[in-house]
Amino acid sequence: VANKTQEDGGIHFPFPYTPYSIQKDFMAELYRVLEAGKIGIFESPTGTGKSLSLICGALSWLRDFEQKKHQEEARLLETGTVPLSDGKDQPPFLSSSCKETPDPLRPAGEPDWVTQFVQKKEERDLVDRLKEEQVRRKKREERLQQIRHNAQLKYAAKRMRQEEEETERLLHLSKEMLAEGTGTEPLEQLVCGEEELILAEYESDEEKGAARGADEEEEEDLEEEHVTKIYYCSRTHSQLAQFVHEVQRSPFGKDIRLVSLGSRQNLCINEDVRNLGSAQLINDRCMEMQRSKHEKSRAEDEKPKRRRQEQQAACPFHSYEQLQLLRDEVLVGVKDIEQLVTLGKEARACPYYGSRFAIPAAQLVVLPYQMLLHAATRQAAGIRLQGQVVVIDEAHNLIDTITGIHSAEVSGSQLCQAHSQLLQYMERYGKRLKAKNLMYIKQILYLLEQFVTVLGGNIKQNPNTQSLSQTGTELKTINDFLFQSRIDNINLFKVQRYCEKSMVSRKLFGFTERYGMVLAASREQPRLAGFQHFLQSLQPALTETPVPRGEEEETGAPRPASPLMHIEGFLAALTTANRDGRVILNRQGSLSQSSLKFLLLNPAMHFAQVVKECRAVVIAGGTMQPVSDFREQLLAHAGAEAERVVEFSCGHVIPPDNILPLVICSGPSSQELEFTYQKRELPQMMDEMGRILCNLCNVVPGGVVCFFPSYEYQRQVHAHWDKSGLLARLALRKKIFQEPKRANQVEQVLLEYSRCIKCCGQAGGTVTGALLLSVVGGKMSEGINFSDNLGRCVVMVGMPYPNIKSPELQEKMAYLDQTLPRIPGQPPPGKALVENLCMKAVNQSIGRAIRHQKDFASIVLLDQRYARPPILGKLPAWIRDRVEVKATFGPAFAAMRKVSPALPCPL
Repeated sequence: VANKTQEDGGIHFPFPYTPYSIQKDFMAELYRVLEAGKIGIFESPTGTGKSLSLICGALSWLRDFEQKKHQEEARLLETGTVPLSDGKDQPPFLSSSCKETPDPLRPAGEPDWVTQFVQKKEERDLVDRLKEEQVRRKKREERLQQIRHNAQLKYAAKRMRQEEEETERLLHLSKEMLAEGTGTEPLEQLVCGEEELILAEYESDEEKGAARGADEEEEEDLEEEHVTKIYYCSRTHSQLAQFVHEVQRSPFGKDIRLVSLGSRQNLCINEDVRNLGSAQLINDRCMEMQRSKHEKSRAEDEKPKRRRQEQQAACPFHSYEQLQLLRDEVLVGVKDIEQLVTLGKEARACPYYGSRFAIPAAQLVVLPYQMLLHAATRQAAGIRLQGQVVVIDEAHNLIDTITGIHSAEVSGSQLCQAHSQLLQYMERYGKRLKAKNLMYIKQILYLLEQFVTVLGGNIKQNPNTQSLSQTGTELKTINDFLFQSRIDNINLFKVQRYCEKSMVSRKLFGFTERYGMVLAASREQPRLAGFQHFLQSLQPALTETPVPRGEEEETGAPRPASPLMHIEGFLAALTTANRDGRVILNRQGSLSQSSLKFLLLNPAMHFAQVVKECRAVVIAGGTMQPVSDFREQLLAHAGAEAERVVEFSCGHVIPPDNILPLVICSGPSSQELEFTYQKRELPQMMDEMGRILCNLCNVVPGGVVCFFPSYEYQRQVHAHWDKSGLLARLALRKKIFQEPKRANQVEQVLLEYSRCIKCCGQAGGTVTGALLLSVVGGKMSEGINFSDNLGRCVVMVGMPYPNIKSPELQEKMAYLDQTLPRIPGQPPPGKALVENLCMKAVNQSIGRAIRHQKDFASIVLLDQRYARPPILGKLPAWIRDRVEVKATFGPAFAAMRKVSPALPCPL
């Protein structure tokens, strides 16, 4: 399709086809938000081309921004002067290297000639930096052009790498021959491979110098100044891949410098590391290999005293030349994660680090939620938000995502297992460890013991056989938990830092994983037998029938990470401010089933840096209603002024007659429909619901999707209908499917559901399609596409309120009541939270239908509470404006019958 350029208010928006009017409005408003540095909440229903609107709107702004920047730079370089005052009047488009920070120590009453001299020097320095940046940009553009048009460069670099690898291999063999027989005896005899398990000498940040190796300097050379860019993030790998493909097909696809970021688990091409399975283990091993690489040059001239050098070899896919080539290859053309991995294998260069080094020069960076929303991950990836644009797509669950990322839970079984492993580790290697390592290990052991004690258990006994005298759920503030656990005198910040730097959990995992081989190879370790027996008692299913390493890898099941890795996350969470989190003590029948959970109450604290540093933030989704949660819980608490927040919601592209939203207040026998927790299990309520569905299935062709508030209620209703005969009546018109609880069965059920509808549409007969019984918040309420015949009618049974008795929800409600202002005429913030959670779930479920311009469907809300204006106001505008409230079933059924003959599918 030929590209078309649309103009709105003098702004040119290249587009692959003639856009809908709502797409033009979307792009124009997005452009204004980015230009003015606002925070935009954008709602555009699925099927309205939201992704393309985001791409073309945002990249059009970036195009114009860069053009203005280059024009202004040229003007400043031509005149040789830059307006300077207090630093605030500097041109906003200058990159961070060119911005001058005013000197706060300059005396206020200094002579004019001194002030003029300093100001002239600052002007000259700034012009020099502008020139340097211009030179760097030209070099980068020339380099990318060469790669784009000269494939011989790539092959020449590949040949050079192969020659270097062969030389290095021969050199390594020569060193082995020279070093043979020159090793010194270790402190005591260790089993082959155990050296790598011993913790290196630990120095705190205060004690460390700023020494850097040559390799570190090389990696810094790879980094360029960060240009103004757009960070686009979404929830899932498939959503990110789909967005990248949209960019490739857009008018910007050939020229944009796009980088796809992912985890090491997705991008690693070192098979030995990939086979570790667990994401945490892959991360730790990769960092170990980089550390080994930096230490290699210092160890080359020393005598090979240990075999450790061989076993912790540097990664062969991480070197300056390889990463430099891959970085430039990444920037030359738009690639998704799979294409990036393929390119990395061809170039024998690490895609994880190659993509990371491409971030500074990239114009569009595509990455998953967690990488942007978690500060430590963001920093590790080299993401700088200062002055940049962030677009968060599929953001309807953004608050829950931030809360989930920063919450942590550990079981009694994990606490006992980590304690036993660490204790045995210390006993075996204690004489080889430095004093600081021993001190921190003893602190961690004490923490683990106190955590078990506060749950009511004994660290020295098997958690599976320990019965707790006190059961139930207890909720504590962070400080109260620390005092009750008697750990308030331990600096958790230092312990957390030690865990990160020493990689103690990685060493511990290697120790326990190697333990079976240790026993077989040595007879002088009888005290370790108790440890092995203890591990067997914790995991009988795993140890009674051990799986050989090769078979384990073939199954593809990731190997379990060390329990200490999970506990490190809990320790980090305990460093949160006291008012912003709670600790939940969940005591069950046995210690192994009990747990400690950290609950984050204020997700805004982790979003504040994004709001503060970014030039503009866009929060987008298909169903963003109700938006009050974003405004009050997230943005206001994160420091965003009310006037900076802009809302944009567009209608759907379908004609008004293509959707029929109905609120039905009573059924065929005049039974009032109010599926509260107290009433919904009454036989008459379940019978009335069944009669309504029978009537709907008689007139609706194709597929009907019915959402229930929970799996348990769906099971109860299905059993009741089976007993009463209603299920058989339904089966006369629709084949009945149920949503499975197991995720691996969902695809098969959907396939059979789709196949049934297709066959019924072709064959005719009394069975006109299928009925799918689904669950709100389940596998099919989000991300599943029920377009066309798959979803001609979506039914919502009742209102899926969350469990009001949940201690977590009650604490969250109390927190909001205390921290948010009460708005006159509105429910308290805590109660509003419950309503909003319910309606977000409803909006996600009913949004499964109507997926494109020519689609059509009816949406039936079975509960009279939907007729209340505050509830109707929380529906998406394109549905809310067309809702018909029917007090009785007759008029509702007549409306359905009136629409049905116009449907092009056979009844």
